[in-house]
Amino acid sequence: MRFSRQVLLLQIGVVVLVVGIGVALVSVLLSRTLTEQYGQRALAIAKSVAADPVVVANTAAKVPGGALQERALAVRERNEALFVVITDDNSIRLAHPTPTEIGRRVSTPADRARAGLDDVSTVASGTLGLSVRSKTPIWQGQRVVGEVSVGFDVADPTGDFNQLLAITLVFAGGALLLGAGASALLNRRLRRVTHGLEPHELTELLYEREAVLHGIGEGVLAVDEANRVSVRNDEAERLLGTELPIGAALAELELSPRLHKAVGEGRPVDNLLAVAGNRVLVVNSRAVRLDDRPIGTVLTFRDRTDLDTLTRELDGIRALSDGLRAQRHEFANRLHTLYGLLQLGHHTEAVEYLQTLTDSPSARPSELGDAVADPYLQALLVAKTEQAQEKGLTLKLADDTWVPTAVTDPIAANTVIGNLVDNALHAARMGPRRPATVEISLLAEGGTLHVSVVDSGPGVPEDLRRTLFDEGVSTKIAPGHGLGLALARQAARAHGGDVWLADPGEDETGALFVAKLPGTLTEDR
Repeated sequence: MRFSRQVLLLQIGVVVLVVGIGVALVSVLLSRTLTEQYGQRALAIAKSVAADPVVVANTAAKVPGGALQERALAVRERNEALFVVITDDNSIRLAHPTPTEIGRRVSTPADRARAGLDDVSTVASGTLGLSVRSKTPIWQGQRVVGEVSVGFDVADPTGDFNQLLAITLVFAGGALLLGAGASALLNRRLRRVTHGLEPHELTELLYEREAVLHGIGEGVLAVDEANRVSVRNDEAERLLGTELPIGAALAELELSPRLHKAVGEGRPVDNLLAVAGNRVLVVNSRAVRLDDRPIGTVLTFRDRTDLDTLTRELDGIRALSDGLRAQRHEFANRLHTLYGLLQLGHHTEAVEYLQTLTDSPSARPSELGDAVADPYLQALLVAKTEQAQEKGLTLKLADDTWVPTAVTDPIAANTVIGNLVDNALHAARMGPRRPATVEISLLAEGGTLHVSVVDSGPGVPEDLRRTLFDEGVSTKIAPGHGLGLALARQAARAHGGDVWLADPGEDETGALFVAKLPGTLTEDR
């Protein structure tokens, strides 16, 4: 038998039991109450008869029948009593509904009445059958001269009891039907809420859910229709770097704007890159529906920080390789030109050509070597310079540049400097000013590397200044951008530093980005 049906039967059984006990208690109370009421009624009638002067006088004189009989019969008829019996102080009947019983001793004891006490609500059997009776003494002065006994047929309270019991049973039946209906509705609601699953099936689902949530290497976060956290695993909290309490509103949590946008739009999201703390996450989002009704959204997270670090390192090496290849091509062209001049005997022109090459900035790497001692920074600056030249731009090193020590974390330094320079080159190329230039300044202060990059572009629009470092925010039209500045700030903050947009202070310049990277240089001793 299904658990829901067991619950239904149990609830109906409980309702039947409660109603049955209630009816039984009501029946007992009704029976006792009706018996007491009829006893009090009989006692009131008996007292009224005992107070009659004619009854007192005839009872004291022990005159049977006559006026006593008439009065007793009249009272019995008016009150629809079973009997009204008057006896003397020796319990001899002086008045009785059956005339042949007059002069005989009563069949029930009258000790309490002869002692001057009332006897109430006594159910006893007499000559007229089972009755509810009450007795009261007849006083003449200070002396008890007899008693009056009034009784009602036990069928009278029984009839009233049956009538009240029938009404009670009707209400009990209604309560039983109402309880059974409520139980059926509750059972139906239970089946709908649990989707017809049995308790053991729910238990198995719980075990499976816990095993899946905590057994996989991905972070899982589920929100309900109101965008409140309903399910999450430990990996999700670890990757996002924040607590995800159940029931918390997603908008109140410090998460990536891309995550809020993915949940808010409610559309499927595949392999979305987002920054969380010091991590780069790949996010997938799916809206969940049940019976064509939206019930929430499930997001999964994969950590690709290490992969992204390797990718950035590979990009740096690739940029360096491209720069070296461009230099090799240019150097080969210059050698061919020099070789041709010598072959043709133009020695003077060859010397002048060599002097021109020697005086050109690109042919004097020693200037860069004096200002920047670290080979990683030298390679990055050379590669970015060659890239700028290929695009018709000028990348120059500021005069105040001075980094005499080695870089301890070249990946972080290349991430910050490379992204800032790439953005500056793009802004300078898209700007109206010509020549398009980018100037970079590197300055060592103990173990801290200070970086500033200024371009000749149009600057950052005012409406983007507050959100410039959020993922997905970019001035570039092509899709797939908006992570460079976020990654640069992430790398800087991982070392206790930061990246921010500063005021260039000059009208002919575009945007000025400043970075501070503590602990990325070896201190000069």
